[in-house]
Amino acid sequence: MVHTKTKSYSYKVGKNQFLVIKIFQTAVAKTRNGNALASNAANVKVFKKDKKR
Repeated sequence: MVHTKTKSYSYKVGKNQFLVIKIFQTAVAKTRNGNALASNAANVKVFKKDKKR
């Protein structure tokens, strides 16, 4: 992985709240012999915040 940039936006429509996550990635793989694989996989975990009382 060469570069990763993440932006997250939160929208509220009526009673529903939406979370939009945009992930921008670049990957480079080089080899002299054989095969090379540049993976563009992303793992995202979303945690719900506890409501403060």
